[in-house]
Amino acid sequence: MYHQPVLLQACLDGLQIKKEGKYVDATFGGGGHSKEILKSLGEKGKLFAFDQDPDAAENVVDDKRLIFIPQNFRHLKNFLRMYGEEKVDGILADLGVSSHQFNSAERGFSIRFDADLDMRMDKSGKLNAAKILNEYSENDLRRMFREYGEIENAGKVARAIVVKRSEKKIETTQELKEMLKPLIFKKDKEHQYQARIFQALRIEVNDEMGALKEFLEQCLEVLKPGGRLVIMSYHSLEDRLVKNLMRGGDTGGEIEKDFFGNINRPFKLITKKPIEPDEQEILQNSRSRSARLRIAEKI
Repeated sequence: MYHQPVLLQACLDGLQIKKEGKYVDATFGGGGHSKEILKSLGEKGKLFAFDQDPDAAENVVDDKRLIFIPQNFRHLKNFLRMYGEEKVDGILADLGVSSHQFNSAERGFSIRFDADLDMRMDKSGKLNAAKILNEYSENDLRRMFREYGEIENAGKVARAIVVKRSEKKIETTQELKEMLKPLIFKKDKEHQYQARIFQALRIEVNDEMGALKEFLEQCLEVLKPGGRLVIMSYHSLEDRLVKNLMRGGDTGGEIEKDFFGNINRPFKLITKKPIEPDEQEILQNSRSRSARLRIAEKI
């Protein structure tokens, strides 16, 4: 399977789909969520599906109500405008890396395979993981691992990379994993530590946090009053941005107040706490374990 949709029913319920509504699936992937949204739409309904990964295009179904846009969701507003839509009734985003990307060894996303250090979601991108490891300054490497991987000894990792690459370029996932072994704390599990290093590289390669900020701010603009925002995140960095936007309208957590000191809240929170998968879903799909679903309604 390309990707098993996570918290599928909760996402559909959260969107409150109207038959003639206009919706966005910002992370089309295997098309699992989109397929179910289409089942609830009438003839005049529309679904705009975004995905920058060329492999996702192979999952597009022949349905005149579906408009597939092979772009990063940070371009949401421009492409909706291009198709003559200023406002939509709901936006869904599943921010996880698809099972397909993890299972495609040659993409370099997974710690399970030996592959070139790539990690590009958009294969036309010029920056890949090998370029970062071999060209970033020690300071930039340290910042990346600390910020995006929450690595305690990020400084030591950055130093080790700089020393290693002075002898020979670091080009494969196996070379990186071998280099990391002496740096792993006894309290850490090897695969978890490696996964956080890989996560940091993937986020940097794809500018995931920059893209997410731009996307979320545009969601605020393009949603109609009463429109639903349904976002599933998989790590605390993403979840913080989503929570900040839904609670105060700003991804940075700045709270806007009016002249009288009242907080300007652009959303009504449908979920006070994020929805998490139950034990059965986690057993069926282990990648759903860290999913956190937040839902808000535009006021």
